[in-house]
Order: sequence, then C-alpha cells, then structure tokens
Amino acid sequence: MFKMLASFVALLYLLLGPTVSAQTKADNDFKVTLLGTGTPIPDPDRFGPSTLVEAGNQKLLFDAGRGVPIRLRQINFTMMSKIDALFLTHYHSDHTAGIPDLWLTGWLGNGRKEPFRVIGPVGAKSLMANLEKAYGLDIKIRLEDEKLPPEGIATAVEEFEQDGVVYDKDGVKVIAFTVDHGAAIKPAVGYRIEYKGRSVLISGDTRYDQNVIKYGTGVDLLIHEVCIARPELLSNIYIQRIIAHHTSPREAGEVFTLAKPKLAVYTHLVLLASERVPRSPIDEIVAGTRETYSGPLQVGEDLMSFEIGDTVTVRPRRP
Repeated sequence: MFKMLASFVALLYLLLGPTVSAQTKADNDFKVTLLGTGTPIPDPDRFGPSTLVEAGNQKLLFDAGRGVPIRLRQINFTMMSKIDALFLTHYHSDHTAGIPDLWLTGWLGNGRKEPFRVIGPVGAKSLMANLEKAYGLDIKIRLEDEKLPPEGIATAVEEFEQDGVVYDKDGVKVIAFTVDHGAAIKPAVGYRIEYKGRSVLISGDTRYDQNVIKYGTGVDLLIHEVCIARPELLSNIYIQRIIAHHTSPREAGEVFTLAKPKLAVYTHLVLLASERVPRSPIDEIVAGTRETYSGPLQVGEDLMSFEIGDTVTVRPRRP
C-alpha cells in the first residue's frame, strides 16, 4: 500500500512539476476573506461589512460590522484574541456594530492578554472610550468574578489625520487614503495593504474617487463597494441621498478599467429596495459594470476568500 502511494505521489510530481507546493505555500501566505458584504439592513446571507487580511504572521481586520465573531468562527478562526489590529474606514454603525462583540469576546472567550489594537481616522479614540464606558459594568463584573486579565480588556487606539502609512510590521504595510463618502460623512478612508510585492486595496465606502484609482493602480486585488437601485426607486428622495454616497456599477467599472487590478471584487453590496420594489439582482450589477469594464470581476459573498500569489485564486464560500 505504501509503495503504491509513493508511486502515485511521484507520478503527480512528474505531471504537475515541482512548483505546485511552492505556489500553494505562496498563496496561503497572503489571503483575504470577506467576512461580511452587507449593509445596515439585516440579511442572514450578508453580514455587516468586514474583511480579514492574513499576510505572513499578521492577521488584520478591516471594519467590524454585524456578526464578525460568528463569521470568524465559521472559517475556523476561533482565536479572536489573535487579531493584530482592527482598521476602521469610517464611523457608520454598520461598519462598527461588531466591535464590542469582537473586543469583549476576544477577552472573555479567548483570554486575550494584551490590549485590543484599533487604528482609524480621527474619531477612533472617542468611539473606544465610549464603548469602555458603556460596558464598564460588564468589565467590572468579569474582572472580579472571572479573574480575567485586566490588560486584555485594555485598548490601544491610534488615530491619523493624513494619508500615508499607518501600519508597518513584519513585512506588512498598510497605507490609508482619503475617500469621498459625502460632504457630511468625514472622515472616510480606504486602505492599501502591501506584502512581499503583492497588494490589496479596500475602498471603504466611497463615491467614484480618484484616490481609489491612484492607490489601486496595479494591485492584485481591488475590493470595492457598489450601490444599485431599480429605476422605479430613483424618484425617492431618501434613495437619492443613499445613491449619492456610493458608487454605481458603471462608475466602479470605470475605476477598475483605470486601475487595472488582477481581480476586481465587489463587497458591501448596497441593494436598494422598498416594500413595493424589490432589490436589483446581482446580474444587473455585473451588466452595469460591463458597460465600462471588461476585465476579471467577482461579486463577493460572505466567507469568500482570495489567495494571492502569482495569480489570485478565488475560494467560494463553504456550503
């Protein structure tokens, strides 16, 4: 039996070549997982916006929407205490609602023994300080009753005001850049993550913005938000306001065409609807994008992942 297995392995080596294992190792060294691709509207298929980036020994989370710990558990990422840093794009509730769960569960469930690190534009310190106040009684009880380590519930918050490098550790660099999410929604940023000559861009919530093109040109993976509504809804003032804060499929296609990523991916799918008018199907997002972009495109789903090596490998969500 052993000789047969050895012969089979040798045959595979001859047929596929010696680069197979090396490529797999390279791919697994830089991985992106869409934990949540939804909006403030509760949807069991699309949780709140959140993206996990694993690069070398670094595990970085970008935004923490509704249900982040559940999605982490579903990909067998059980040690929430091992998140090296949480990066925030802006302060809309759908991007921050999962922070208390992530922060507290990583302490009480996984025994985090170092401060919870948060990096974001101005406003991050206020957000975390107020969460500490809001959960003050819970923290006090667990410190006294469960004897959890006090250093594990502490927070280490870093704020920035200008575009540039906001994280640089063990070969992983994160660059923040300003985006336009609307006149009243400031600050709002996107992030570019660089590792071993590879790169990923996360647009954050934004209108069509030249900064996304500037920082996204030539990246391996460009992850962008998108918003769409049926024509019957376009006369609704509230719908108009939401659309004005986001990027249409056609506009996103223009971004992709100019940036030329190896793969363009949609997340944070803002599928507008009303009681009488259903939301647009995914096919219409693709069709709108194809009006201005003909390159590689993937509409993201929760738990879909991307392994970044010489090529970008898409791993669909698990059944």
